[in-house]
Amino acid sequence: MLFELNRASRADILAETRQIARLALPMMVAQIAQVATGFVDTVMAGRVGTDDLAAVSLGASVFITVYVTLMGVVAALNPILSHHLGSGDRRAFGRDAAQGLWFGLLLGSLGAAAMLALEPALRHWLQLPPAVVDKTMLFITGAAVGMPAAMAHRALHAYASSLGHPKAIMVVSLLALALNIPLNYMLIHGLFGLPKMGGAGCGWATGIVFWFNCLALLAYVSWQKKFADTRILSGLARPDWRRFAAFLRLGAPIGLSFFVEVSLFSFIALLIAELGTVVVATHQSVLNFSSIIYMLPQSVATALSVRVGHHAGAGDYRAARFISGVGLLMGLAMAGAAMLLVLLLRGPIMQMYSADPRVIATGTTLLLFAAVYQLTDAAQTIASGALRGYKLTAVPMLIHITSFWVVGLGLGILLGLTDHIVPRMGVYGFWTALVISLTVAALLLTHYLARASHKRLSRRQGIQP
Repeated sequence: MLFELNRASRADILAETRQIARLALPMMVAQIAQVATGFVDTVMAGRVGTDDLAAVSLGASVFITVYVTLMGVVAALNPILSHHLGSGDRRAFGRDAAQGLWFGLLLGSLGAAAMLALEPALRHWLQLPPAVVDKTMLFITGAAVGMPAAMAHRALHAYASSLGHPKAIMVVSLLALALNIPLNYMLIHGLFGLPKMGGAGCGWATGIVFWFNCLALLAYVSWQKKFADTRILSGLARPDWRRFAAFLRLGAPIGLSFFVEVSLFSFIALLIAELGTVVVATHQSVLNFSSIIYMLPQSVATALSVRVGHHAGAGDYRAARFISGVGLLMGLAMAGAAMLLVLLLRGPIMQMYSADPRVIATGTTLLLFAAVYQLTDAAQTIASGALRGYKLTAVPMLIHITSFWVVGLGLGILLGLTDHIVPRMGVYGFWTALVISLTVAALLLTHYLARASHKRLSRRQGIQP
């Protein structure tokens, strides 16, 4: 059996499961709350009309692509800070935590500029009614306003989670979700003197909520006594470009891995735009619900980055390998439960998003694909998180490029838009390719994790692998 689980007692496995859960559960709630803002946007826009839902779907595809890519780059702070704590270097921890805040602000500003620069090209490329395109652009502009705060928040997220205090992230994220709902409503319908933006108002609400999320979490970690020994603002010097370069060396492959995965979904949304607003809206609705479930393995992956990072930083590679195995088992168990949930509740899930019978009918079929890939998506996500804890990011990046762009996107285009393999399957061809690509990624990443963790353990023990 892999990952030292065959040598561990049941009590050891349960004890480590509790340790991972203690760190992962608050982050899971926080991440679900953050993704739920997208769920709220989609549901509220869908109640306004199918055009508004399509605009939010397309705008969110652009926003999520930029957000998740940059979030991956900032995610380098998780293993960096955890390794500092594992090795006992508190001074380096304080320095990099503070520089990470500057790094997030700078990266987010670049991301906002990129989103705004994309608007003319998107306006030319999208073959949709002008009203839908205008709302899409307005959504993107509002979301871009909040991007610097979003990345600074992710730096604070890495700081708090590496210290083992994720509840702060959870509390602030829940407050942000509560704020997002009334803001959406006011901006959609133009209440209290605000402009009536329709579905595009969800993008501006997202931007505002990101600033709240960042400033509230910064205030929390600056005030709470549990952070007294490592106040992030106390080490805030001027930006250090050498540290930024170090963050980028580790974070750029992670960001590219995240980009490759999320762009697969976003490119599909853009490629199927020619199939009409109903197909676009349905695809985004199913994808939005799937992204909520995805927070289950993603939270375990983030916890593993911290837990594995602590032990790898301390040179305890046996514990790091064992933690990786327990995390994989946890993730697969949760994914199995999620798969059953989706299979049993496909109809009610789609009815939350739209009253349009065409959207519901297509969506219940797409949810079958989403159910099927839960296990493989969980395996590849958690394996990637454990590898980040080892500071291994280059090979996972190459695996993601091969799996998602070559297999997922390439095969999706062939199945969905051409007759080269089978008669064109439309949106179902793309979702078939998604299932295959996630399976390839899961097999390759778990194999690489098993091999790399064993190699480090063997070297530590002076054994030739």
